[in-house]
Amino acid sequence: MAKNLVIVESPTKAKTIGKILGSNYKVVASVGHLRDLPKSKMGVDIENNFEPQYINVRGKGDIIKELKKQAQKASKVYLATDPDREGEAISWHLSHLLGLDENETNRVEFHEITKPTVKDAIKNPRKIDMSLVNAQQARRILDRLVGYEISPILWKKVKSGLSAGRVQSVTLRLLCEREKEIREFVPEEYWSIEAKHIKEKIEFVSSYYGELVNGKENKNELKNKDETEKIINDININDFVVDNIKKTKKKRNPYPPYTTSTLQQDANRRLGFSASKTMSVAQQLYEGINIGEEGTVGLISYMRTDSTRISSEIIKESLEFIKKKFGKEYASKGNPYGKNKKGAQDAHEAVRPSSIVRTPDNLRDNLSNDQYKLYKLIWNRVVASQMEPSQYESTSVTLLNKNYIFKANGNIELFKGFTAIYSVEDKKETLPFLEKGENVKTKNIEKNQHFTKPKARFTEASLVKTLEEDGIGRPSTYASIISSLLKRNYVKLDKKRFFTTELGENVNSFLLKYFSDIINEKFTATLEEELDEIAEKDLDWKKIIADFYKSLEGNLDSAKSDTNIYKVEDKKINEFCPECGKQLVIKHGRNGEFIGCSGFPDCKFTKAIIKGIGIKCPKCKEGEIIEKVSKKGKLFYGCSKFPSCDFAVWDKPINEFCPKCNSILVHKKNRKVDEVKCSNENCDYVK
Repeated sequence: MAKNLVIVESPTKAKTIGKILGSNYKVVASVGHLRDLPKSKMGVDIENNFEPQYINVRGKGDIIKELKKQAQKASKVYLATDPDREGEAISWHLSHLLGLDENETNRVEFHEITKPTVKDAIKNPRKIDMSLVNAQQARRILDRLVGYEISPILWKKVKSGLSAGRVQSVTLRLLCEREKEIREFVPEEYWSIEAKHIKEKIEFVSSYYGELVNGKENKNELKNKDETEKIINDININDFVVDNIKKTKKKRNPYPPYTTSTLQQDANRRLGFSASKTMSVAQQLYEGINIGEEGTVGLISYMRTDSTRISSEIIKESLEFIKKKFGKEYASKGNPYGKNKKGAQDAHEAVRPSSIVRTPDNLRDNLSNDQYKLYKLIWNRVVASQMEPSQYESTSVTLLNKNYIFKANGNIELFKGFTAIYSVEDKKETLPFLEKGENVKTKNIEKNQHFTKPKARFTEASLVKTLEEDGIGRPSTYASIISSLLKRNYVKLDKKRFFTTELGENVNSFLLKYFSDIINEKFTATLEEELDEIAEKDLDWKKIIADFYKSLEGNLDSAKSDTNIYKVEDKKINEFCPECGKQLVIKHGRNGEFIGCSGFPDCKFTKAIIKGIGIKCPKCKEGEIIEKVSKKGKLFYGCSKFPSCDFAVWDKPINEFCPKCNSILVHKKNRKVDEVKCSNENCDYVK
C-alpha cells in the first residue's frame, strides 16, 4: 500500500513528526531550499519585468532525486515546511520540482509539533498561498538587486569581498550614527549631594533637589564644585526634618508572551544569548526533544511570530497551574496585558510552551543547559502573563535642612502578583517608617562630580528593539543581519556592546554618499509595509520591485565613477608568505580572522591564527597547548607541535598535575558538571 509523503525542512522535525503520524506516512526533509537564485550571477531578468531565474541548489541533486522518487510512489504528497513566508516559498518550489498541481490542497502547517496539532493539520490541508510566496519572492529579489549591484562597487572602492545588504546597510548606518554621536559628544559637568540616613537599622539615601522659595519647591541643578560646597557648608547634618510624605498605591501589569523580537531581547538581557543563539535553541525546542515516556515532542510553538495571542487551552492550563501553585488570588481575572501591537501578523500565536503541564523543572534532565534556560524563560513569561498585576506602594519623602530640599524614594511591595514567577528589576530602595516633622539621623553628606554621557552603544537587545520600532527588516531576519555585520568585520562586539570598525565606517560613508535615499529607516520601513501588503492584499509585487529599482538605478553610475579613496588596508604582521614572499596580513572571513597573503588573489596562501592558553604541552615538553577546532566544529585543546606530538584533550587544561598519576588536570564544565579532574581516562581523580 502506497504511503502518504510528508515533506518538511529539517531532519529533526521529520523524525519527530514521523513518530507522531505512524506507519501510513513517510516523513522526509528537504534540508532547506532546493531551488534558489544562482550565486554566480544576478539571476533576475531586469529587462523582462524582474523575472527570477531559479535553479536547483548546488549539492541538492540527490535530495531532489530521492524526493521525486518518493513522490511518485506516494498516494498523496503533503508540503509541511515552516508556517511562514519562507516556508510557503519552499513549498511552492517543491511543488514545481515534483510536478504537483499548485491548486491542490496539499499544504499543511505545524504551528507546534505535538500529536493533536500535527494530526489536526494533516486533516486540514489548504492550497499554497501565492500571496505569501510572492511576498517572499519580492524580498528575495530586492535583496539580490542591492547585493549584486552595489557589492561589486564596494569591492573596487573599499575592499574586495565586501557585501551591501538592503537591511544590513541600514542597520550599519544606525550603528555608525550612534558611534559618531558618541565620538562628537561634549560632556558637561554637574554635581550631586547625597545624605545618608539611618533609622531602626535601615539605611537610606536622600538627594539634593533644590530650595524652598516663598513656600514653593525650586529645583536647582548644581553646575560646579564651588556652588556644591557652599550648600554643604551651610547644611547642619543634625537638622534633617521630614517635611512631606507622599504614598501612592501602584500596579505593574504583567508582560505579554514573547514575540520573536521580545524573545531575542529578553534572552540577550537575561541569559546573555545572541540573537542567532536564541533562534537556534528555540528551533531545537520547536522541532522536538526526547522527554522520556512521551517520546520526542515539540516543546514550544513556532518561534517566528509578532503576535502576543495565545490559545484558550494554554490560558486554561496556565490559570490552573497558577491557582494550584500560588493561590487563586494570583490568577488573572481578565486580559492582563492588552491586545497585539498595531500591524501584528496574527496568523501565529506568541512563542509559548506546547503544554504548561511540562514545567521546566520536570524537563530539567532532558534538556541541555541552554535549552533549559530558554524553555524556562518562555514558560515563565507565558504563565506570568496570566497572573494578576503586582501591587506596591510608591513612597516619596521630602526632607528639609534649613531651606534646602532633599528627596528620597522607595517602594514597599504589597502583592507580588506576576513577579512571583517573572522577576522585574526595581532599583528603588526600601524606606523605613517615617512621620512628618520627624528629625532623621544622618550619618554623612557626600558630594559627587558627574559628567553628562552620550547615548549608550547598542547591545544586541537594544539594537533588535530599535530595528523593530523603526520597522527595519523582520524579527526572523535580525539574527542573520547581526551575524553578517560581525562576519564582514563592519562591527565588533566588546563587553556585549557594538563598536563600528574603520572598515564598517568607510563602507557606510560610501553608501551614504550615493545610496542615502535607499539605506534609510523611513524608506526601508515603507518597503517592509509594502511587502506585508503583498502577503495580505495580493499587491502587484513586480511593480514594487520596479519602483525600488528606479531609486537604485539612478545612483549606480555616480557611485561607479567616484574617484575618492575609501580603501581600508589589511593589518600587516611581521611575517612573509612562504609561497611568494609577500607580506602576510590579518584578513577577515566568514568564520572570523585569519592570516593571509597580501598578494591575494594571485597568491592564495592562508593559515589559522593560533590561540595559546599559556601552558606547555605535558607530553613533549616543547610545544604549547593551543585551541583547535575539530572537523565538526567542536573546540578542543592540542599540542602546537602536531603531528610530531599528538597530545589532545576535549576539556581545557589547567597548569596543575594529578597527585595520583601526574597527568595534567583539566576543567570539565557542562550543564551537569563543573569540576577539575584528571585528563587521564584511566584515573578517577577529581579535585
